[in-house]
Amino acid sequence: MPDYCEADVPSQKGKTAFVTGANTGIGYDTARVLAERGAKVLLGCRTEERALNAINRIKEKAPDAELKWIELDLADLSSIKTAAEIVNKEPALDILVNNAGVSLPPRALTKDGFELQFGVNHLGHFALTGQILKKLVGTSKARIVNVSSNAHKGGEIFYDDLNAEKKYSRIKRYQMSKFANILFTYHLQKLLEQNSLDTIAVACHPGASATEIGRHIPSAFNILLAPLYLIMNSSAEGALPTLMAATHTGVSGADYFGPMKWAEMAHSAHKVSTDPSSRDQDNAKRLWDLSEELTKVKFDLGELK
Repeated sequence: MPDYCEADVPSQKGKTAFVTGANTGIGYDTARVLAERGAKVLLGCRTEERALNAINRIKEKAPDAELKWIELDLADLSSIKTAAEIVNKEPALDILVNNAGVSLPPRALTKDGFELQFGVNHLGHFALTGQILKKLVGTSKARIVNVSSNAHKGGEIFYDDLNAEKKYSRIKRYQMSKFANILFTYHLQKLLEQNSLDTIAVACHPGASATEIGRHIPSAFNILLAPLYLIMNSSAEGALPTLMAATHTGVSGADYFGPMKWAEMAHSAHKVSTDPSSRDQDNAKRLWDLSEELTKVKFDLGELK
């Protein structure tokens, strides 16, 4: 099978995509390619300055691109609600890419009091998806793409210490948030199928990519990662699994995509497998119920038929 590349992304003319964290890294390159292929792209970013910078860079490559900034802070449930209200005014929404994330910061809390990595990487996207799901379901064959990480392998949900008040490990909390992304994807797909809806939920991971998400990595840890930098994807290469998940023909609900080489660290994209523990339906349901409780966002898919 030939290597998957940007040229393999089919025309997206007439489609609308919403990409969170679209001002930098994998989110930027995902938004760029979708725009180059003709999609209207909504860029979910915290600040207007960074959003406009991304828009101008995309316009240099695709002058006719239709781009719109959606103010979005995934560490703030009120910001997510406002962003969702704006997105819901769009005529249709074909693609949602839940890409934005934070990795390995010192312990901090979101505006609503959640541990930052779990709050942004999982709860924020859970709340966003739930509040625009009606728009997605109302668009034929829409896709929800959750960007996870290979770090989900070995992850677990610390139900007895969600906000890391007892103990905080940057790595374990990142793993927890990325594991949650996979559990969320699988349970959402299960509900979509149970309600005979043609929207699908899929997931992907970028491998090791040179993006800003690693800005919080401690300097001592960077020394250990030095060999990895030799094979690391660029952000454009890291976006390929996301683009495959969002646009490739033959994608099915609950599919998972990642790089092809070096233990899924780098190079192109293809279908890969998640950790077997992520298929635990009881755990997925427990996390789902907890997420609805914490965010106050309910997914009533039965009403969306």
